Amino acid sequence: MPTPTVDVISFGYLHGTPPAAHLTLDLRHHFRDPHVNPELRYMTADDNEVRQAVYGTPGITALIEATAAATLAFLNGPSAGPVRVAIGCAGGRHRAAAVAMALQPALADEGITATVTHRDLDKPVVNR
Repeated sequence: MPTPTVDVISFGYLHGTPPAAHLTLDLRHHFRDPHVNPELRYMTADDNEVRQAVYGTPGITALIEATAAATLAFLNGPSAGPVRVAIGCAGGRHRAAAVAMALQPALADEGITATVTHRDLDKPVVNR
């Protein structure tokens, strides 16, 4: 029996419609945005400083763990097939990408291989 696949996609709501997904996380209103820090604004989740700022936000670790558990619930449901998790923030360069990056190893700890795609990570900073 083939192993079900998990696709994780990070995105920015300011860059277009959210991708279709079984589970969508909207990080815009409940978690600090590194964009507001001028030192981090032009960096992305590829930079350690951004990831540390995101992972240091209260609630993020619990959210990553809960998302891994919810993803496993989808995988264990009666209908086999791929599961898509979409994670969004305002621009898609900081919070969403960092959480997507952390979800991959959290799923790997459960024996699940996930692919991660960053739809908007390389797009220009949105002036807001």
